[in-house]
Amino acid sequence: MIAERDMEACRAAIRTGSLSFHAASRLLPSAVRDPALALYAFCRLADDAVDEGDDKTGAVLRLHDRLDRVYAGRPVDAAADRAFAAVVEGFEMPRALPDALLEGMAWDAVGRRYDDLSGVLAYAARVAAAVGAMMCVLMRVRDGDALARACDLGLAMQLTNIARDVGEDARAGRVYLPLGWLAEAGVPLEPWLNAPVASAGVRRVVRRLLAEAERLYVRSEAGVGALPMGCRPGIFAARLIYDGIGAAVRRGGYDSVGQRARTTKAQKIGWLGLAVAKSAAVSVMPRGAVLHAPPVPEVAFLVQAAARAIPSRGRSDALLGVLAQLEARDRGLSA
Repeated sequence: MIAERDMEACRAAIRTGSLSFHAASRLLPSAVRDPALALYAFCRLADDAVDEGDDKTGAVLRLHDRLDRVYAGRPVDAAADRAFAAVVEGFEMPRALPDALLEGMAWDAVGRRYDDLSGVLAYAARVAAAVGAMMCVLMRVRDGDALARACDLGLAMQLTNIARDVGEDARAGRVYLPLGWLAEAGVPLEPWLNAPVASAGVRRVVRRLLAEAERLYVRSEAGVGALPMGCRPGIFAARLIYDGIGAAVRRGGYDSVGQRARTTKAQKIGWLGLAVAKSAAVSVMPRGAVLHAPPVPEVAFLVQAAARAIPSRGRSDALLGVLAQLEARDRGLSA
């Protein structure tokens, strides 16, 4: 499905850009692992193009054009684009899913901030839960309950990333913590962004966010048994490795401003072993009611799009709306 030279370029991108996913992917069967690496490579390179470049508006608009070409079967002459185009064709990937990811990147480009947890979850749905839904598609899983739990895992992983990167984001003028939570904790936003410190209030907010992540991690486990048996260890590994990052933040006293939480290679190896053990256990455990819990409202559109295997016009309109906002702002800045 994917040319070997393109596949090797995708593997290299993940090895250097996403160590946690690279470690977890080693437990996936090759029929899923290679398409997953191609998916993650495209998403990672797209995210880097928006996050690290000076022209964020232009980067988002170019990514939209690249997605158009992927879905037209005429990808840009680049390894990640060619590989992702093969994945789209081979797995009938609904366009609404990568469109959601691009919408989240556009929100980053316009510097959107979020008043409450629902807003943060809406952002996490686009930049992380959408990838969880796409991973289900790669496993040939279109069951709504399994998709909902995969989205739970994506949300949890993104909340963990936000909790870990508070200081790094603040120093770049970005904030993903719920603004209402910061206000409740007595943290004045603009003065704090000008001189970010791990105050008691900020630590309380980080602790609260990680508690939400933990709740979602627990919910996500109910869906692992609905996945193909060979895929379960890799998904458990992703859950354990990312939750381990949250544990490192907790051990650091919830200070993710003055330090960055890290995990060791030895820890990752231990979590890989635990993932195999948990996968064996889930095979003999009865499925609980949590499996059938409705999706978090902010991810319902992803579950619907993936389960139906058709694009959602409403979501395309939402993406086009934020792209138009970007273009208008860009014209205003250049006038």
